[in-house]
Amino acid sequence: MRFGNAKVYVNGRFVPGGIDFDGVIRAVGGGVRGGTDLHGAYVIPGLVDVHSHGAAGADVSDGDAAALPALSRWYARHGVTSWCPTTMSLPEAELLRSLETLGAFSPAGGAKIALIHMEGPFLATEKRGAHRIDALRPPELPLFHRLREASRGLVGRITLAPELPGAVGFIEAVRGECAVSLGHTAADYDAAMAAFRAGASSVTHLFNAMPPMLHRAPSLIAAAADSGAFAELIADGLHVHPAAVRLAFRLFGGRVVLISDSLRCAGMPEGDFDLGGQRVSLRGGAAWLAGTDTLAGSAIDLMEAVRRCVSFGIPLETAVYAATAAPARLIGRPELGELAPGRCADLVILDGDLNIVDTYINGAAV
Repeated sequence: MRFGNAKVYVNGRFVPGGIDFDGVIRAVGGGVRGGTDLHGAYVIPGLVDVHSHGAAGADVSDGDAAALPALSRWYARHGVTSWCPTTMSLPEAELLRSLETLGAFSPAGGAKIALIHMEGPFLATEKRGAHRIDALRPPELPLFHRLREASRGLVGRITLAPELPGAVGFIEAVRGECAVSLGHTAADYDAAMAAFRAGASSVTHLFNAMPPMLHRAPSLIAAAADSGAFAELIADGLHVHPAAVRLAFRLFGGRVVLISDSLRCAGMPEGDFDLGGQRVSLRGGAAWLAGTDTLAGSAIDLMEAVRRCVSFGIPLETAVYAATAAPARLIGRPELGELAPGRCADLVILDGDLNIVDTYINGAAV
């Protein structure tokens, strides 16, 4: 298949040209001419969402195998071609069931699972957000290995609080098999830096569920900037003010990783929903832990995060990078986030208003 007369995203910028592909990309850029005329539409890599709990009424923590095919197709329709199902903090038996289900799932006609992201259960009680307090515990290597084995080795990223007893030793022990992100934490700058030196490589939803950055108490935020870590960002304009979104891009540059952090309420009408055994209320576009002023995850998809970043003043090229190449680099799969000869033909066509026209996965329109 060949598309021409497009603005194609290559090496971090849009160039006039086209793309030629079957299951893989054969040629891309200014040298591709002819084929179906896209009349100036954008062609970008498929989006990579490294932090999403669910959408469209489904949650990966449910352990419901029947819900996963429709969920993976939902992501694809919203421009995500690779994603990292993200589990909540749950009792061990429930986590094992969820991870076994995800490990056995083979998507067809939908977004591909790049790896599984475990958010918890090794989180700080005082910064737990919407995580169940009864499921939280200090890092335990035997438990981690049981959970990873249940996933058939697909658990490749874990969020934990670095100030918990044994956290630094845990990071040193697992860093060769699993990327570690710091989040849901009350850690100060020094504790965070110790974790980054031990092998942690990212921060989970920057600014959220962590102490603020103060000039005498710079916290995890400054430690992440100093250490060269990646920084997840929920750019819905609710979790993080647009001015702080712009600040994050100035602080972290190409290490900002846009995420949806979407819950089962994404794509659904307002109402009440379950989140790991707790009730979440969706109202006014925001998901709140019922009866509190605590924001849970988001109700947007990753492409909507790109659009909102652009509306906040972030250049389109920068926002696309943060939703494609940056998350792919974060999880050690750089081939997922770029359009280049020989790469899988995972791509999205956007109109001038950044609406999705088509998504292709392995060269097939979905």
